[in-house]
Amino acid sequence: MAVRAAVLPAVGAPLEITAIELPDPGPGQVRVRLAAAGVCHSDLSLSNGTMRVPVPAVLGHEGAGTVVAVGEGVTHVAPGSPVVLNWAPSCGTCHACALGEVWLCANALNGSAEVYARTTDGTELHPGLNVAAFAEETVVSASCALPVPDGVAPADAALLGCAVLTGYGAVHYSARVRPGETVAVFGVGGVGLAALQSARIAGAARIIAVDVSPAKEELARAAGATDYVLASDITPREIRALTGKQGVDVSVECVGRAVSIRAAWESTRRGGRTTVVGIGGKDQQVTFNALELFHWGRTLSGCVYGNSDPSRDVPILADHVRNGRLDLSVLVTDRITLEDIPAAFDNMLAGKGGRAVVMF
Repeated sequence: MAVRAAVLPAVGAPLEITAIELPDPGPGQVRVRLAAAGVCHSDLSLSNGTMRVPVPAVLGHEGAGTVVAVGEGVTHVAPGSPVVLNWAPSCGTCHACALGEVWLCANALNGSAEVYARTTDGTELHPGLNVAAFAEETVVSASCALPVPDGVAPADAALLGCAVLTGYGAVHYSARVRPGETVAVFGVGGVGLAALQSARIAGAARIIAVDVSPAKEELARAAGATDYVLASDITPREIRALTGKQGVDVSVECVGRAVSIRAAWESTRRGGRTTVVGIGGKDQQVTFNALELFHWGRTLSGCVYGNSDPSRDVPILADHVRNGRLDLSVLVTDRITLEDIPAAFDNMLAGKGGRAVVMF
């Protein structure tokens, strides 16, 4: 059966909204009718080649919907089950999985190399980051379909699949923010807004949002920021002024640029912690000298998918949503159609905040 999808024909090429042919789900597979899909900056990074993906491909890795059919051997969901898509399912057998670090699974993205559908003229298509959520329907491995907990609408659940898991995990698992600590979040996009809310949930005493756009202040404060700083050459100095000349305990960098990574690191106190969530290109070189590394005693760490385990953390996040601690509506700035995705990419390049969500 043909469905509409946003196809990336080649790296650097514009997306094409076209009909594709999806097969019936095979053994261990699930077919899902999408309710919503978030437009993540990682999709832009895939389209422009910052991150590599086999092409032609259907992008979109942050989605939720309803199961319409299952293949042989699938028992954890059934037709009619609401599911959130997990773009990085862990294999359970590689070295990282054996260590319990499922977010570093060596085989998580193997499905992206498979052919999962075809255009109406027979061109083979790959599922971008496994799930190909920029389509009315998709066929995924059963491990990519997680049941949506009660009390969360499928359209809202879409954001749990990447932005919220990443922002929440960066705060709770990578940076390990403790009650009473001070936190700075660099970049007020979807992940940054999730990180701000997560810092509030963690009990941070002061939460400083940093971004280049003054228009994002209202969003940042709605998500839990107590202070807002416009990014500049003196950002670390401004943050130290807000924290008794010490700097924050924790910085969470959600941009992926050398200048913001360096500023986030300089904004932390002596012995502070910086976690880097943003995905930057190879040209973004960050430098430190040996003396400052010794003197400041700071920790700088990378963070993949929030160091989260979706099967464990989606129910936790759903509980926060049900109890009003996590407001997903703050993250959504635009509700769009498939045809609007290229414009949403342009908005991200322009630094506009929040998250555009494709509604089906």
